[in-house]
Amino acid sequence: MTEIVKARSPNGPAAAAILSAGVGSAVIGLLTTGASMSGGLSSALNWWSPAGPLTGKTGAGVIAWLLTWIVLHTVWKDKQVAFGRVLAATLALLVLGLLLTFPPVFEAFE
Repeated sequence: MTEIVKARSPNGPAAAAILSAGVGSAVIGLLTTGASMSGGLSSALNWWSPAGPLTGKTGAGVIAWLLTWIVLHTVWKDKQVAFGRVLAATLALLVLGLLLTFPPVFEAFE
């Protein structure tokens, strides 16, 4: 009898995409709270005056997401990673990002 062996596709690229979304969310949350705490940071994040520091917060979050995705994809492209750990880390980063963009939280640091 011949044995059928199913080859597993590497899950690294998918894990990289998922984890990088969590990193981008956390960066936006951290910058939102940081801009409330520091006038200097708020001024530095004001990339376009009509929108204020929101442009820098989201722009930096998108840059962090993209760079993290590129780096992790390059490192994990042919690998099978512990997807449960990646998912747990992503959920933690998403919750952190959400909490830090919630007005009662970041306004408490003003």
